[in-house]
Amino acid sequence: MTPNISAPNIASSAVLIDLSISTWTGRKLDKRASNDVTAQNNAAKGVANVHKKLLGDCAELDAVQKFAANARNAHYAMTMPWSDLGMRLCPTKKYIDANGYERTMTELQTEFARLTEAFLNAYDWEIQNAQLKLGALFSSDDYPSRDSLAAKFKFRFVAIPLPDAGDWRLDIGNEAAVAMREQYEKFYGDQLREAMADVWKRAHEALTKMSERLDYADSTTKKVFRDTLVTNVQEIVDLLDAMNITADPAMTEAHKRLDAAMQGITPDALREDAYLRAQTKRQVDDVRKIIDNLPGLGF
Repeated sequence: MTPNISAPNIASSAVLIDLSISTWTGRKLDKRASNDVTAQNNAAKGVANVHKKLLGDCAELDAVQKFAANARNAHYAMTMPWSDLGMRLCPTKKYIDANGYERTMTELQTEFARLTEAFLNAYDWEIQNAQLKLGALFSSDDYPSRDSLAAKFKFRFVAIPLPDAGDWRLDIGNEAAVAMREQYEKFYGDQLREAMADVWKRAHEALTKMSERLDYADSTTKKVFRDTLVTNVQEIVDLLDAMNITADPAMTEAHKRLDAAMQGITPDALREDAYLRAQTKRQVDDVRKIIDNLPGLGF
């Protein structure tokens, strides 16, 4: 279950983001080799498959694929879930901020294009190398032309206005219009609650981890933690502010307390100062209690 919050009209405070990133996998099932493997091992047909890496270990292709995965992670970090179709919710403030969604994703889009072009420029050479790497598994039919290959690499994002839950413009009978409006308003409310619950869950996870890693008194019970323990919580401070599109007073209070708790906090200071460590843990736990007491989240 999710928190029982009201569903205000947030059409002016958030937009929907439709992101599409695709790359060429560079892999293909070799049916002949698969049949050979099963036959050589006296196994039933179909129990083993041989998938070829058509270019072997291609650094340029790996770079594009890893970059695409990181770009998706950046997208998820700046947005909230909205629909099963894949669109996600982004606060307008977060979208237009100087270092917000639009600027960040535009820069990633440009770098994706550069990496893709670098791969395409190396493609013909990589095919020649693939003949040596794949041996008898090599088949020229597996390799698309450069132009058709280029079409497999896409990076597109678009901001879509969020429909107003009270705006229903269909030329149908009143009874049907009321039923459909009620259905959409329920969807709107459910999705909004899921979006806000996602923010709370991110915050709870980061705070729980910090509380656990700071829970030691001296060097004899010392727990090791990385610098990201602090930076992750500092990001949560910004998240609670930017993602509070419903003006939730609980989220406002959590942001206020956590912002105060993290002022001047550094990883090294927490490692060296037992009093600061204990104080920070108490403050983090106080914020976590706000989340724990919210209905429907199940913490």
